[in-house]
Amino acid sequence: MKNIVTKYCVIVGLLILFSFFSNIVYSQSVTLTLQETIAIASDSSLQAFGVKNQYLSSYWAFRSFKAARLPSLSLTMTPLQYYRDITRRYDSGTNSDVYRSQQSLYSFGNLSVAQNFDLTGGTFFIDTELGYIRNFGDNVRSQFNSVPIRIGYSQKLFGFNGFKWEKRIEPLKYESARKKFLYERENISVTSTGYFFDLAMAQTEYDMAKDNVASSDTLYRIGEERHKIASISQSDLLTLKLDVVNAQNTFKNAELNLKRAMSAFVSYLNLDKVTRIRLDLPNRPKDMLIPVEEAMQYARENNPDFLSNKQNVLEAEREVERTTKSAVFDANFTASVGFNQVAGSFRDVYLHPEQQDVVSVSLSIPLIDWGVRKGKVNMARNNLNVTKISVQQKEVDLEQDVVMTVNDFNIQQDMIRSAEEAMNLANMGYNATKERFIIGKADINSLTLSLDRQKAAQKNYISALKNYWLSYYKIRKMTLFDFEKNEALSVAFEME
Repeated sequence: MKNIVTKYCVIVGLLILFSFFSNIVYSQSVTLTLQETIAIASDSSLQAFGVKNQYLSSYWAFRSFKAARLPSLSLTMTPLQYYRDITRRYDSGTNSDVYRSQQSLYSFGNLSVAQNFDLTGGTFFIDTELGYIRNFGDNVRSQFNSVPIRIGYSQKLFGFNGFKWEKRIEPLKYESARKKFLYERENISVTSTGYFFDLAMAQTEYDMAKDNVASSDTLYRIGEERHKIASISQSDLLTLKLDVVNAQNTFKNAELNLKRAMSAFVSYLNLDKVTRIRLDLPNRPKDMLIPVEEAMQYARENNPDFLSNKQNVLEAEREVERTTKSAVFDANFTASVGFNQVAGSFRDVYLHPEQQDVVSVSLSIPLIDWGVRKGKVNMARNNLNVTKISVQQKEVDLEQDVVMTVNDFNIQQDMIRSAEEAMNLANMGYNATKERFIIGKADINSLTLSLDRQKAAQKNYISALKNYWLSYYKIRKMTLFDFEKNEALSVAFEME
């Protein structure tokens, strides 16, 4: 927890620092490491805001599911209902229907406590009612009707139990959402790493182009002096002049690419547009070998795609059961026992209540529906088969992706060592060739070749670093496991 607090303190400090420098000196730059870049993106980027809100939506959906398992208290009321109209009534004296005017005032209230029962799919309830009616006109009369207490139970007979399926699916959905949140946060790390090294490459190319402009201009002036004493040919001098022009053009292109990469980097981190950043490239990482089988095990345990696949199968199975049971017939059962009384005054309506018993069974049997329900059952079963096949294919693809990414990560460490060694050799080779050219012991072709090798070696080193860290964070994303600390990422999530 202390590490998390420290991380966010660093983030806040960096943001304040960015604001301070951008308001005072436009060209002032702030140095960022890869880890600091990821921390800022995880806290302030628009992608991070979207991930957090998506998780919160799933969190409140799960809270609603949990709340639905608890007793619910509801009040149903008709505070006032007034009628004044002419309606048709039967007159027994004349044995005919007649129109009569009527006026009445009606009021009703019901207070109910209900509890869903997951095992059977039914609902227990306890309620109380009070009603009042007053008739106006020739026969003024008031009546109260009360149900002091009533206990009942209702459910579908031999039908679909939605509560049972919710109890299986909803916790799985929430667990999948929690791991999806961690997955997407690691995806932010992957995206941040891409932007980081894109900007790092652009800055490196800019620095190399800037140095090349100065170097080519110096070499051209040296070439002019050597040409005066016939130490180099006119062709070599023109080649040095061409190098000056090409270096200037390359510098301009590198400057434009740097501005684009800087704008994309700052926009992704959701920082002020005038913020200028210098990147501190990570050193060669320590050797770390990740076993493929171990990574595969963590992926099966933690990857949200595996949970989502399980959820999809359960939802398809639920639909099969729902359509199968509704294809035969629907039967509903309701039973309640309580007390009931009617009186002309409120005081008397609760005196000497009479017992009230209600038992109700309703059936809905399809006789002829031209195969509609049967078709729905077959569709649900086919969809279940398709879902299972799709899930198997997705899991195979994910396992292959884990294997390829882990193998690539393990290889990248050797490639970084080779790229770093090649870069050091290329730098030494270029400096040596440059010195030999200045004293007239190397020709222009050797100098150009050594310069090209130096540029290529520096780019290859940055590319190797990029591929290493992209593979590393991709493995973390797919397994939700920190192999450096040897702990699941959910541990840090629960501490937050």
